[in-house]
Amino acid sequence: MQNRVHVDSRGWFTESYSFARWQAAGISLDFVQDNHSLSIRRGTMRGLHFQSPPNAQVKIFRCLRGRLFDVIVDLRRGSPTYGQSECFELDASDHELVLIPEGFAHGFMTLEENTEILYKVSRPYAPKSDHGVKWSDPDIAISWPMTVDTNLISTKDLNLPFLKDLDSPFSYDGLRFEVRRLE
Repeated sequence: MQNRVHVDSRGWFTESYSFARWQAAGISLDFVQDNHSLSIRRGTMRGLHFQSPPNAQVKIFRCLRGRLFDVIVDLRRGSPTYGQSECFELDASDHELVLIPEGFAHGFMTLEENTEILYKVSRPYAPKSDHGVKWSDPDIAISWPMTVDTNLISTKDLNLPFLKDLDSPFSYDGLRFEVRRLE
């Protein structure tokens, strides 16, 4: 969703989240937690993460400062897009929000130093439900925008399984996921 930005000589103002706007677009969710992260080094990678049911999360993700390469991967067994990724470049200046539904892994790589992220989640963090898929999985074949420096990836993320070794807890519900911009 592209946020409306009001600019004048003092700077700008935007409504960063509006339940009514999302509801008008057919998305009615209660968000229970906001997460805020800073990645100091360019090339820092986080993900590909997801939480399994009953703690599966929907996320609304936004770049507050800097720029990043954002990736979501369909993990819904039986989906026509299972194992496929969608990639976006998010920049703090565009005020864009990305919705990441349940059943998708999510990750990103920072393209600038001091990149800051804010995202809402529909369920709180649950360590026993915290899982992921390896960023370098050849079956997913993400074309990262720069050479990956494994020093900028957590030990946890370096040891995530490949998709072929994951027993996905998600099933395709017949709804096709489409990336769309909401006005």
